[in-house]
Amino acid sequence: MDLDVVFLGTSASMPTAQRGTPALLIRRGGERLLVDCGEGTQRQLLRSSIGLIELREVFLTHYHADHYLGLPGMLKTFALRGRDLPLTIYGPPGLRELFGALRRVFGKLSFPLDLVELSPGADLEREDYTLRTFGVEHGVSAVGYALIEDPRPGRFDVTRAEALGIPPGPERGALQRGETVVLAGGRTITPDEVVGPKRPGRTLVIAGDGVPSRPVLEVSQGADVLIHEATFAVDESERAAETLHSTALAAAELARVAGVKLLALTHLSSRYFGPELAQEAREVFPDTVVPRDFDVIEIPYPDAGREGPALVKGGAVQQRDRQPDRAAVP
Repeated sequence: MDLDVVFLGTSASMPTAQRGTPALLIRRGGERLLVDCGEGTQRQLLRSSIGLIELREVFLTHYHADHYLGLPGMLKTFALRGRDLPLTIYGPPGLRELFGALRRVFGKLSFPLDLVELSPGADLEREDYTLRTFGVEHGVSAVGYALIEDPRPGRFDVTRAEALGIPPGPERGALQRGETVVLAGGRTITPDEVVGPKRPGRTLVIAGDGVPSRPVLEVSQGADVLIHEATFAVDESERAAETLHSTALAAAELARVAGVKLLALTHLSSRYFGPELAQEAREVFPDTVVPRDFDVIEIPYPDAGREGPALVKGGAVQQRDRQPDRAAVP
């Protein structure tokens, strides 16, 4: 199953000519999960190869304006299009209070809107993965989100199955699911006879805003991708501490200790272009990228025969504007 992240807005606090305010889209199979919705997010979607899709779920990390100001306009657009599909918005405590004020902005909607407040430690169990909410240190009600896939069944050994006389059909499917089967002749076959060890799933961590902290470190252990803010360079460490934001160096140190495969830095102050933060972080953690708007990070399975997570530059740019440029982890 494909898993990737589309960066729709990578700036901090305010948009620049090159970067929009925070928003990213997780694409897993047919699912689309929007995390944060800064000013102009619906236009970013329209400018991309994705379009303004009928989102079912939006996840907010916290309620600083640069992370939610795009929601009222998006909700109004959905209503003007006559949407009737329900939409669920998740966020830390304070979500209902926020929408009590925002309703005066977007008015009556044509579709059901469900608001779900999540405290740190809450798990949303899905069919084959978990969305884990964890606390972050940002001085306000704020959370991060980790998508943690369940381990997958081991590989089915067809040659071994044929040698044991297991016919193609439902018996092989049952063994793949971990069930014991009894063949027509009465012989019992257990899964470990034909199925290899379970294969690991993937972990994607979105830390939102905040300084590196123990909860982020714990949930990021061995993660495939950690998306962490890097509002400042190390020479602005004092400013970073005052505002409870991170430097690129601090994020890289956390990624190194956690043993992640790829660190993606986002939420850049308008004073930076990106390469200077990448250089700072790579001195500590070489596998660091600084995505731009419309870049994509693809996350393959660990056993897929690929090198690992990779940054696709302009991976969500509309086809007519796209340049053929793919960059793997440096």
